[in-house]
Amino acid sequence: MTTPATPLAASGPNADQIDYWNGDAGERWARYQDKLDAMLQPFSSAVLELADIKPGERLMDIGCGCGATTFEAAEHAGPAGHALGVDISGPMIARARKRAEERAGTSGGHAEFMLADAATHDFGAGAFDLLVSRFGIMFFADPVAAFSHMKPSLGTSGRIAFVCWRPMKENGWVSVPFFAALPHLPPQEPPLPGTPGPFAFADPDRFRGVLKDAGYRDIAIEAFDASLSLGRGDDPVGAALEQTLEIGPLSRALKELPDETKTRAADAVREALAGHVSDGEVRLGGAVWLVSARA
Repeated sequence: MTTPATPLAASGPNADQIDYWNGDAGERWARYQDKLDAMLQPFSSAVLELADIKPGERLMDIGCGCGATTFEAAEHAGPAGHALGVDISGPMIARARKRAEERAGTSGGHAEFMLADAATHDFGAGAFDLLVSRFGIMFFADPVAAFSHMKPSLGTSGRIAFVCWRPMKENGWVSVPFFAALPHLPPQEPPLPGTPGPFAFADPDRFRGVLKDAGYRDIAIEAFDASLSLGRGDDPVGAALEQTLEIGPLSRALKELPDETKTRAADAVREALAGHVSDGEVRLGGAVWLVSARA
């Protein structure tokens, strides 16, 4: 039986995010792990190809969630390597550890999981050859400080490979349902540029500046697009609607609203998603930045 992760104290610069991801949000993401991993697989593959992990390398997967990219990275690193998945969410780390137990004895490299804030935890100098992340680095309250803190763990020759979202309007999997529901929502305050959240690094020039200020070099940022499957099976629209209402920006916007408002918004979203069914799946675009640099 998996021992639940001891809750991480909501303290330090990222206290708000620690509190958020150890509540209902973390539980929902852990519950939808299988569907989310399948939807995001194109980006997992892209960032690991960018990382070009060599056998025997040691790496940290920042904001590892339920461990999908950590397990894949461990396979690239092989038995002589080591992959450490780090996340602030107790529910997701518990799920990752459960998956590790289920995979025990299978072929591939060694994956381990730690409940910690990568922005403040001391991993030791030169602990890793590589830092990777699939959507786990956009939530730092002070990103320059966070990336500066992590840099010594790479030593002098380490490298990074991250994937993060481009602007919301370029991501149909978010924008299509959100804008369909918008007439039924109270006025939405646009987030301040750079605010911690999924689109914190939507501006590549800002992200480049953050990494430069944190002391990284050879920074490269390239666009990557993929078609994402939000729902399939007997009722692909229903499956996509359920996930959309539970995960992501729209779920936050709907959380405190009356049930009748949620129903009207859900009906509008269902209609919008129905217009994107192809070959038995609801498919919408995803747009990201692939980011690499050296310490």
